Amino acid sequence: MTNDFAQHPVDETSAASLAKNRLHYGLVDVSNRAAFANWLQADSRGFHGPTLSNEQVDSNFAGVTYRRTVGVWDESLTAPNIPVATTSSWAEQLTVPGGLSIDAWAISSVTVSPTHRRRGIARSLLEGELRSAADMGLPMAILTVSESTIYARFGFGPAVFASDLSIDTQRATFLSSERVGTVQHVSADEFIDQAPEIFERIRRFTPGQIKVWSMRWDQISGLVPGDEEYTKKTRIVRYDDDNGTPRGFVVYRVTGGGIDLTNHKLTVDYLLAENADAYTALWRYVLEVDLVREVRAELRSVDEPLLWQLSDRRAVTATPVDHLWLRILDVPVALSARHYSGSAVIGFAVTDGLGFAQGNFLLETDKAGLPHVTSIDDFPAEAAVVELSVSALSSLYLGGVTVSSLVASGQVRENTANAAVTLERVFHSPTTPWLSVWF
Repeated sequence: MTNDFAQHPVDETSAASLAKNRLHYGLVDVSNRAAFANWLQADSRGFHGPTLSNEQVDSNFAGVTYRRTVGVWDESLTAPNIPVATTSSWAEQLTVPGGLSIDAWAISSVTVSPTHRRRGIARSLLEGELRSAADMGLPMAILTVSESTIYARFGFGPAVFASDLSIDTQRATFLSSERVGTVQHVSADEFIDQAPEIFERIRRFTPGQIKVWSMRWDQISGLVPGDEEYTKKTRIVRYDDDNGTPRGFVVYRVTGGGIDLTNHKLTVDYLLAENADAYTALWRYVLEVDLVREVRAELRSVDEPLLWQLSDRRAVTATPVDHLWLRILDVPVALSARHYSGSAVIGFAVTDGLGFAQGNFLLETDKAGLPHVTSIDDFPAEAAVVELSVSALSSLYLGGVTVSSLVASGQVRENTANAAVTLERVFHSPTTPWLSVWF
């Protein structure tokens, strides 16, 4: 991954809009540690985080300054060097159906100080990021959200969902007693050395996954300064197959207990499995740890195989949450980047309030699911035509959202009979989209 994007100028339209309110919008000089530290403290403050230590600043300075780091400053304040708003963004690889990837503009660290609300700053930041991404030729923008009420107005749609699991270990018994391979405790350094390679081998088979950056692996393993309690309690177990080859890891912590030592809670912070044997062995391990009453795991798939492996699936309480939001900027490039399930001719009449994806587009797929996409004025008679917003199209893109749901909710309109059935058949992903990290 190159970082030429890091120096791409901020959007002139957003800069002019903010300047009217006497606000300066620009890039942070990330070669200047002090300037980056000011930005980082503002970012942490925006998510109600703590004031960061010098060690934490140094860690982030080494880990994320390859990104395009943007701030908004109010020079009338007594601390004019500290931004009142932030964003961080970079060119990412998003896995799409067919074992392929598409270039996407990943947007993170979107904050506005509570002192500067209702001044149009968030709108200028997000529209500026979208215009910058389009200017760089990126066909899509992506983000994970802390609030789900903000981003639809900018053309984003929820496309990947996750489940937070709570598992009663007293009821969670596996249907099969077969055990293969070996599980063993390993160090954080071993995890850092081996987990990214395993992840990359499997990433392209799951729509919605992205390439995980080095610092995120450090954070998962507890090697990043700043959360000593997390680091002290983190344990890592690796699964090796019968040939001794590492095939997966689980990173977890055990807390609680009190007087009743059987009442501990085990939190799965990350579970990575290359195959079904690794998946089953690692879940069996965490559910059979002694003196644990509850296992919790966040950001798991909404189609978690574990539920089908237990004799009592009601041992698992799953709470779904919208996780990854997409925003298509270039419809022909985006629709051409993935594969589909069979042949069809589908017309899309797309509306886009910001204009990036507005228009009529024709998707033609062959029996192998290979696409040909064109911008078109009038749809051919044989096309199954739907009318929808760019937000709805973005939600459908990875194949994890049903067309029937969007038709029933009024998000998609069928302009020809049974168009939704055709769209559902062709867009469906055999593998449920899933993203295993925040960004």
